[in-house]
Amino acid sequence: MAKKKIPKKAPKKIANKSSSSKPIRPSSIQFCEKCGSIMVPIKKGKTTYVKCRGCGREQKKEIKNLKIVEETVKKKGVIVLEKDAPVLPLTDKECPKCEYGRAYWWMQQTRSADEPPTQFFRCEKCKHTWREYR
Repeated sequence: MAKKKIPKKAPKKIANKSSSSKPIRPSSIQFCEKCGSIMVPIKKGKTTYVKCRGCGREQKKEIKNLKIVEETVKKKGVIVLEKDAPVLPLTDKECPKCEYGRAYWWMQQTRSADEPPTQFFRCEKCKHTWREYR
């Protein structure tokens, strides 16, 4: 019995499923030869350059329709604030209660908008709070 020759099948071509019919071209991103950072396009008059983000090196290059899109990754995490950590500025102000010489201060609009704001103070030592009107 003679064996039949089975023809080999050609490999299947994978079709590009993108919405545009344009062929995919290789990326035109350029990196700095000096420091390795990405080069970004800048325009000076009618001349187009690519400039390094790291070292500032410039190189003349013909660029047409280039768009840079950067994505930032949002980091999930928990911010821990210390309970007694002061977030207010300190000033040299004597406390009327304990006579300590340093106090935190802040300003707040407590009356109508055409009146000056009220300045509050909190003693760094005893935490007594008082206010001064201007």
